Amino acid sequence: MIRMAAAQHHSTSPGGRDIMGSRGISIVVARCLSSVEWLFRLDCGVPQGKARWMVDGLAGALALGVVAATPAAAQEKPAALGLGIFTFTSGPAAAYGMPGKNAADLMIDEINAKGGIGGVPLSATYVDEAQGAQGVIAEYRRLTGDAKNQVMVAALSSANCLALAPLAEQLEVPTVGWNCDTHQLLIDGKSKYVFRPNGNTVPEFVAYAIYLLDRKPDVKTVAIINPDYAFGHDAAKIFIAALKALKPDVEIVAELYPKLGSPNYQTEISRLATARPDVVFSNLWGADLENFVRQAAPRGIFTSSQVILALGETVLQRVPLPDGVIVGVLGDGWWMSPDAKAKPETVKFAEAYKARFGEYPAFPSIKMANALIYVKAAYDAAMQKNGSKWPTRAELADAMKGSKVETLTGTAQTRADNDGLVDQIVGVTVRMSAQQFPVIGDMVRYKGESLMPQAGQDPLAWIATLKPEFAKDLPKPGSYK
Repeated sequence: MIRMAAAQHHSTSPGGRDIMGSRGISIVVARCLSSVEWLFRLDCGVPQGKARWMVDGLAGALALGVVAATPAAAQEKPAALGLGIFTFTSGPAAAYGMPGKNAADLMIDEINAKGGIGGVPLSATYVDEAQGAQGVIAEYRRLTGDAKNQVMVAALSSANCLALAPLAEQLEVPTVGWNCDTHQLLIDGKSKYVFRPNGNTVPEFVAYAIYLLDRKPDVKTVAIINPDYAFGHDAAKIFIAALKALKPDVEIVAELYPKLGSPNYQTEISRLATARPDVVFSNLWGADLENFVRQAAPRGIFTSSQVILALGETVLQRVPLPDGVIVGVLGDGWWMSPDAKAKPETVKFAEAYKARFGEYPAFPSIKMANALIYVKAAYDAAMQKNGSKWPTRAELADAMKGSKVETLTGTAQTRADNDGLVDQIVGVTVRMSAQQFPVIGDMVRYKGESLMPQAGQDPLAWIATLKPEFAKDLPKPGSYK
């Protein structure tokens, strides 16, 4: 059974009704940020520490009235296992979010066709993150208040992940971040109920710096064009820090941060054309990435510079990309990787996805599918440990901690701080006669642990310690076949 949670309106106007009757909190947040801005920004012009305090405060305030009322997870086997799945199903971000939902639909059907989890079928309720943070938090609270919903798979937006994390701890609900990339999510190492079976921004963007320098060791000038919110700025900081550590003489000639959802990039493209950098790095995504590619290609950006599109795999089937563009999958979720093609269940999943949705699964689809595999593995492990009894939420969270799960495309290993160790695949666009769109070639697969600082270590401080010889013993482009 699958249903869509409707977005709810919560008034913060004088005399209006707010989420918990906590009118003051609602007004503060509404004045600082619009719903869309909140999804993609963590500060609103205030220092990041204060911004995180605002996130924690909002989630905590919403939790105050419901902690005692939240039902304990039933230990008797339920008729159905409810999952709350958070993604974007409307707006520009749906270009990235809907492939995740599609994969969830397909994976849930496949799990149920094989008997569900412990004989219990899965039932998903989808929450559209486009409704804004207050609505997302309210939906999380509503879903977790129902004992049948034992797990939340949340969320796509890093800002939403940060907003929901303190609530997950207070309500003691296992919450699996299927697409939470921000390295800030688990940085304090204290989480008991929030898990990320995917990589984070540190290995994801350090990987691009290493791959670039292996392919173009003489690079001298680099330009950045990233979206103007936390994910874009974090990616730039990490990528630049890694480049400076590994090749100190690299010069950053432009840092451009267009507004998220911009339909026109001609101003930024003109800046890039004038600067003529050796390399253009971008982590634009969704409709923004599609628009940028369509506008930049006719103006020669892809021929005058080596372009890196960190999320480029998501548009391979939708927009024409020339050969030689460096792309990756922010993890190991490439449906055509050697590891993926060696697994019959992955090949079957990719073909079933194509038959049902008209295109092959991009990496957001694989991330979602792998997250659901991770949830199922935790249930199986918990029931094996407690004599086949249906696990409580606490027992399920305990099973996730320190787990190692085989996924469609590799292995998701959970560290003691609940962060995931996932390999990073990077390559370049190439043509294959078997496909009508570019694919990834000249690939490398970096081990997840090789690009991650130790738990508790400041990521940017760790990157600053890297030396040029750091990459010497890492695999090289073309080695992953």
